[in-house]
Parts: sequence; C-alpha cells; structure tokens
Amino acid sequence: MLINLFFRITHPILLAGAAFSLLFLSGCSTLSIVDEQKSSSIKLELAPGQSIVVLGRRHGNSYETEPDFINCISNNIANTARLSVIQEQVFLDAFYPWFEPRIAPLKLPPINKALKKPIVAKKIKKLGVRYIVWVDGSTETVDTKGSITCGMTPSGGCIGFKSWDKLSSYEATIWDLKHLTEKGKVKVDSKGSSYVIGVVAPIPLIAQVKDVACKGISNRLKGFFDQ
Repeated sequence: MLINLFFRITHPILLAGAAFSLLFLSGCSTLSIVDEQKSSSIKLELAPGQSIVVLGRRHGNSYETEPDFINCISNNIANTARLSVIQEQVFLDAFYPWFEPRIAPLKLPPINKALKKPIVAKKIKKLGVRYIVWVDGSTETVDTKGSITCGMTPSGGCIGFKSWDKLSSYEATIWDLKHLTEKGKVKVDSKGSSYVIGVVAPIPLIAQVKDVACKGISNRLKGFFDQ
C-alpha cells in the first residue's frame, strides 16, 4: 500500500521531469564562433627536435587563464596533430621564475628581452621550444535564474528550476621564437545555457561551453602547422 501511495505521488512528478528534460535538452547546446587571423598563408613547420608550448596568461593572483583549459589545448594538439608539445607545468618549472605571474611576459617584446638572458636562451634551446602559443581568456557565468529546493516535497526529493548561462572567451597568439615574430591569432567565443530541474532527484542538463571552446581553438591552431 505504501508503495502504491509513493508511486501515485511520484509518478506524475517523474513524468513531468521527463517532459522538462525533453523540452530543455536542446538548451544545452552551445554557440561557438571562431575567428582566425594569419600573418602568412604559409603553414608553420616544426623541425625534428623542435616543440610547441601552450601557456595561459597569469597576472598576479587576480587573473588566470584556467590551467585545465590550457592542458586541454595542449593534449588536443599533441594527440591529433602529432606535434611535439611541452606541457605547461613542465615549461614553467624549467623556466622558474621567469614565467611566474608577477614577471611573466605578456607580449612579444618582453619575450625578446627575456631571451637575451643567457640562461633563458640556453633552456629554450635545450627544450627545443620554437613556438609559444599564448592564451588569454576565461569562462564566466553571465546569468543565473531560479532556484532548487530539496526535502520539501512529499517524497523528500527536490523541486524547482535553475538555469545559468556561461560564456567562454579566449584568444590564442602564436609567437615564433626563432624569428621573434607573431605568426597568427585565433579567437573563440562559446556560449551555452545549462539547467537543473528539481523533480524528485535534481536533473542536470549542462552545456559543455569550455570543452566546445577548447575544441574550436585547438582545431584552428592545428591548421597553422603542417600535418
């Protein structure tokens, strides 16, 4: 009898949850816009022993391009383009303290200045770093609506509806350390809406905004190099 009562209470709620899931599932899709600027139509080349490193901008403790996003780009380029990519943390450890947040170069001229230090130039040569991909940007929550309350329904579950929008905006610049020139830029903007529907158990429908941005920027960066 208790089972029948529970089913009568929760059955309409479960059906409603399924309906909400189908209704809002499309809202999890993301819109991604990628803009590419090349300084030359010639593809970049890596000679044997040469590598790329992808670095995120860090400016003190107040601003940081997420390390997981940088790792995502590095892994995508290394795995699918078969290019030699040095992991960011390996590079930072090798060049400590010249790329620490308080003194890290944010533009190409300061990179040129850093390379004039014999110890830095020696390490660059040892690691075979030919190109630095400098990534600036972040993913932010831009709008939140609604709320979820749990423990207030007859079944002790959750009820309510919550949504939020996220915007990923990143720009990657390729620096050629051999010729000390900028070879191109890739900018990506990715936006998506996520939902949580409170029907007995919370039903999350999450837009993978940062993943879409990573794939978009990685694919364009790979296009700069010979495969």
